[in-house]
Amino acid sequence: MPFIKYERSVIPACDVEDLKHFEQLVQQTCDVEGIGAYKVGAILTIRYGLPRLVEIVRKFTDLPVIYDHQKGMTDIHELGQPFARAVKEAGANAIIGFPQAGPATQEAWIKACKEMGLEVIIGGEMTHPQYKASEGGYIRDDALDEIYVRAAKLGIKDFVVPGNKADRVQHYRALLFPLVGEELTFYAPGFILQGGRISEVAKVAGGRWHAIVGRAIYGAPSMREAAKQMTRELRSWE
Repeated sequence: MPFIKYERSVIPACDVEDLKHFEQLVQQTCDVEGIGAYKVGAILTIRYGLPRLVEIVRKFTDLPVIYDHQKGMTDIHELGQPFARAVKEAGANAIIGFPQAGPATQEAWIKACKEMGLEVIIGGEMTHPQYKASEGGYIRDDALDEIYVRAAKLGIKDFVVPGNKADRVQHYRALLFPLVGEELTFYAPGFILQGGRISEVAKVAGGRWHAIVGRAIYGAPSMREAAKQMTRELRSWE
């Protein structure tokens, strides 16, 4: 059973810098039809702690909280279990991992998160320039496919893909659908201010995917109206 009730939704990326802005974001968007979850990251967590952030979300809604460690699963494999326990005890529902530290870490951390009852979302390719070796970055291109395929073979069905690169979304769907099937679910950041278009990703992502939208919602004059606009655009492709 998917932990997000919608097959397609908008997930606000809560990369704001203070609790007041965070609380306003949740309060103004939590009852908008099509908001599927909240993604909280390292900046707020370092400053205030994950339990406090979950507590604020729970004041207004029972929508899932996804913790994005930015970037999780990049440490030694032995730390997977205490990390997963800390996230679970904080009250989050899911974890995003980018296992760039290698297969031993990837396997150990995925196993630890599953044992703690956390939903696991795995990413490999990111949205920004100079990430892959072919673009001047440090990560060899073929390692990205290895990350996604290994995760699928470990039972993962949820994956982060770059929403501003529709051709790469199409590539990962072709790569993963034979391994995962109809339960394959994508989570795509990189829209609006990073150049991604929901309409383009909708053509190639398949039936189950979620648009992760940050500044275009939390930086808008009306966060509620921005959230409504994003969800309308997403639903128009259902």
